[in-house]
Amino acid sequence: MGLFLGNFIAFMVIGVPIAMALAVACTAYLIITDKTDLLLAFPQHMVAGANLSILLTIPLFILAGNMMNAGGITDRIVGAARALVGHIRGGLSLVNVVASMFFGGVSGAATADSSALGTVLIPAMVKEGYDKAYAAALTAVSSVIGPIIPPSIAMIIYGVLSQTSIAKLFLAGIVPGILLGFSLMGYAWYVARKRGYPTIPKAPAVERVVAVGRATPALLLPVIILGGILSGVFTPVESSAVAVIYAFLVSMFLYRTLKFSQLGKPLWDAVILTSAIMLIAAVARMVSVVFAYDDIPAEVAKLLLSISTDKTVLLLLINMFLLFLGLFLEPLAAMILALPVLLEVIELIGVNKVHFGIIVVLNLVIGLATPPVGLCLFIVCGIGKVSLEAVSRAALPMLGICIIVLLLVTYFPDLVLFIPSLFETRG
Repeated sequence: MGLFLGNFIAFMVIGVPIAMALAVACTAYLIITDKTDLLLAFPQHMVAGANLSILLTIPLFILAGNMMNAGGITDRIVGAARALVGHIRGGLSLVNVVASMFFGGVSGAATADSSALGTVLIPAMVKEGYDKAYAAALTAVSSVIGPIIPPSIAMIIYGVLSQTSIAKLFLAGIVPGILLGFSLMGYAWYVARKRGYPTIPKAPAVERVVAVGRATPALLLPVIILGGILSGVFTPVESSAVAVIYAFLVSMFLYRTLKFSQLGKPLWDAVILTSAIMLIAAVARMVSVVFAYDDIPAEVAKLLLSISTDKTVLLLLINMFLLFLGLFLEPLAAMILALPVLLEVIELIGVNKVHFGIIVVLNLVIGLATPPVGLCLFIVCGIGKVSLEAVSRAALPMLGICIIVLLLVTYFPDLVLFIPSLFETRG
């Protein structure tokens, strides 16, 4: 495995895209170890890796989120959040977190969250007297909530790679997502009191009702997705198609903020992002074949178990490993590298795969808001025109809160499994 990782890291350092770096690392590993006969089967494995029906959910959920955003969803979500919590001390900072919780139920992606909400909220917070680096950092870290609250692209990928129920993963993310959101709101309220950040005048009851009502059609999207899957009305794949139809109807005919002439951009953005994800998914099968051929997962599992057989210690080591991996890799690439090994370990120590999925996703999305290569940090730095160093310093306490929530999720599995178990019982 060291030889493969060495090649992969070397290609990443010189700027080779992730999918190509994985493919070339696999090829180099087989050539160096004189196993070139396996190369003949690589095209077939790549096709098999991308030819999974559940992967159809990815372009459709991405397109649904893009349509909602193009149709003015961001302004309505911010308006609803402002009406609900804007009058509390540090109102705009609380709005930032609440809007991320709402937006996560529509987009399912942290980068979409930080980009869409950052464009609106960072300038507004700075205008109200908030420190620019703090406003950018809060936007980046709160966007981590997006892939935890369903629907979630990261959870779909984990479900595909680990053969875990997508519906159970979606349900399992609800409590951790809310817990993370309320924890960040508590920190934002504390900072606002300490620094004397302003409040927003409380809107009249009628205005609050109107603001929430305007956002309700968009916020119903995750309810429709989960409700349809759990009631058996449609499958996860069908739910993603329903999401696209619903997003189109709401944006085009209810909000009337999306025109036919504007459909090109959300479609094109969905094509670009889906192409990248599908290429990596195809290459992932190559990686798994190489790992399986040399029995690498079992060997690494034995190594970890030789360090300790205590479940608590092993989960801590796994968290440290995933957090480190998340510092340098996108969640999808990190899952491709780590899951073949870690799934072997959790099976031996008796960790539920749904529970572990939330642990994996939360670890890796924290990396999106963590220096040195956290993508969400770069997005908010560009929007706020502030240095990465300043934003990173402001983000550190918030990242500490994320890690505390991660540890709670790790060692108290009922936080994750409570809601899925309710629906199992009913079923």
